[in-house]
Amino acid sequence: MSHGPNGQPDGQGPEGPDGLDVLGSDELALRRLLHQAVQEIEPADGTLDHLRRAVPARRARKRQAMVGMAAAALFIGTAVPALVHVSNSTGSNPDPSIAGSSSHAQGGQGEGKSPDGGDGKAAGGSSGASNGKGKDDQKDTPDQGKGNDKGSGAATGGGTDPTPSAETATACTAAQLGGATSAIADPDSTGAVYGSFTVSNVSTVTCTVTSAGTVGATAQGAADPAKIGVATHVPGDAATGLPDPSTEVTSMVLQPGASYVVKFAWVPSETCPTVSEPSPDPSPTEGTGDGTTSEPEGTTPQLATEEGVADGSVVVSNTAETGSATATATVSNACAGTVYHTGILAAS
Repeated sequence: MSHGPNGQPDGQGPEGPDGLDVLGSDELALRRLLHQAVQEIEPADGTLDHLRRAVPARRARKRQAMVGMAAAALFIGTAVPALVHVSNSTGSNPDPSIAGSSSHAQGGQGEGKSPDGGDGKAAGGSSGASNGKGKDDQKDTPDQGKGNDKGSGAATGGGTDPTPSAETATACTAAQLGGATSAIADPDSTGAVYGSFTVSNVSTVTCTVTSAGTVGATAQGAADPAKIGVATHVPGDAATGLPDPSTEVTSMVLQPGASYVVKFAWVPSETCPTVSEPSPDPSPTEGTGDGTTSEPEGTTPQLATEEGVADGSVVVSNTAETGSATATATVSNACAGTVYHTGILAAS
């Protein structure tokens, strides 16, 4: 360090730019003593080389630390929204037939439970996000895995929202729903006729059906269209032989080859009318001798009548929600009444 003529470092005298002229004599004396005490101190050998190595190394460590912090922030920024999405998508599921298809397979972030029932931690060290996800899982778990599955895919209970498994399968297309068939039984003691329609997933891909489609009734012959109605089956209606509406589902996941069923009942309100058909009734005739006949005096031609039941029928149809699959069933001797039908039912 160089010093000026007054024993002070260059530019550091009482009149220097540092404003030392404001210091008193004691402060200046102390300053000179301190400078003299350290002016002969020199760095050890290799100090400069050490600094040349240490400074870049320190800067490299700082850069690595900053990169690590940025990576951690990026991981948290992507993991937390994913966990929130998964927890929001697993709502209540009262349907019995979702067992085996709605397990929480959407993980991948390491959430779960430890053997003692505590919440597990997510991979990557984000314990806060993992604990929040574990609480959501505890709320959802009691609703999972109840009831049975009858081979037609997972289903959502009547009046509920679609389940997570239903959400993962796309809606059935016109090319996937087909093989529609119908079945019909003989009239029971009250004249009611019960039947069913079956629609299958004819593709090789799982899909979700969310509607029983359209049920219609068409009058034929003597049937009166104005006296034929179609209604959805509800508790307490006239179709007592149909399943309870609580067994219906709002959506069903159909595995390839699986089917769903829609049942119906024809409940007559009137019988078909009887009709009278005239038929000729030959009357005695008298010959006139000239090859012609004449009726006896005082007689007129009479017509005999025959009574019978008018021929009327109702064609019940069901068209899948995609409009591609249609099945029909004909109810004979039906002229007036109501067709009651269910929603989606699992195939037995």
